[in-house]
Amino acid sequence: MDLILGVETSCDETAAAVVEDGGRILSSVVASQVEVHAPYGGIVPELASRRHLEMILPVLTCALQDAGVGLADLTAVAVTAGPGLVGSLLVGVSAAKALAYCRRLPLVAVNHLEGHIAAARLEWPQIVHPFVALVVSGGHTHLYHVPAECQYRLLGRTRDDAAGEAFDKVAKLLNLGYPGGPLIEREAARGNPQAIPFPRAVCSDGSLDFSFSGLKTAVVHHLKGYGPTGRAGEAPGDAEVRDICASFQEAAVDMLVERLMRAAQEVGVGRLVVAGGVACNGALRRALTVEAEAEGFELYLPAPALCTDNAAMIAAAGAVRYRRGERAGWDLNATASLPLA
Repeated sequence: MDLILGVETSCDETAAAVVEDGGRILSSVVASQVEVHAPYGGIVPELASRRHLEMILPVLTCALQDAGVGLADLTAVAVTAGPGLVGSLLVGVSAAKALAYCRRLPLVAVNHLEGHIAAARLEWPQIVHPFVALVVSGGHTHLYHVPAECQYRLLGRTRDDAAGEAFDKVAKLLNLGYPGGPLIEREAARGNPQAIPFPRAVCSDGSLDFSFSGLKTAVVHHLKGYGPTGRAGEAPGDAEVRDICASFQEAAVDMLVERLMRAAQEVGVGRLVVAGGVACNGALRRALTVEAEAEGFELYLPAPALCTDNAAMIAAAGAVRYRRGERAGWDLNATASLPLA
């Protein structure tokens, strides 16, 4: 039996988890920083790093206690080495290295994006390769072909804003607050998604890349009165805000679903994995389910708690790397732009 301690501090959640044999979650503890960053409408890297320093030891202690294990019971320590905010990453990497060194435990470096993809195995251990994976979050929007274990081929990525970043920016434009994703989804539920014909970006070269900057700019122009129902000099009323949210969300979801389905068709793969914080969005989950069923694809969409940043997914990905004999050296460092493929 392998007990892997996962450590995740890539952005604004301090997380630790203990996972047994790469698939059974014994504990998963996440300390959120929403209240720290909400006044600023987005993540402040320096504040994120400081809060990680405050929370890393209590979170690690709680994860071990919840799992009912001690340091002596652990098989290895897996930690997110990138990508992410370098200051935040350094807190987790330093803590994991210190713990592994003191207890003479193997240290395993994990790519944050691989962790999101590995979240699917925590719910469906039987999932087999190949599959196409969409990782969609506040900082990442990537499409991968995963032909075999630990093999990744990049099919497409955002050329500007990540999907979650676009949600946050539009929410800020509408004075809804932070984080933007849940707030826009809440307002969109009472709006008309066909009210405003926001654009769906299509790359002229036919690639599978994403672009959300134009969609965000279309919202800006609409609010300035350039849109089809905009009124210059007036702030939108509650009903119009709901329609803007619904129309924006519909456009963003359409782009994500279209690229994923086209990617699966182009590589000839009938299994889809979708993960990342934006995968919590109900409209996206419904659209993915409908389209996957229509195309005859198998869809693996983890529960929302496993889509947002957590350390169980890092431990799951680390367990695979550990079984393959991969070990990180004591010179392991945080890499803000660590590529997966």
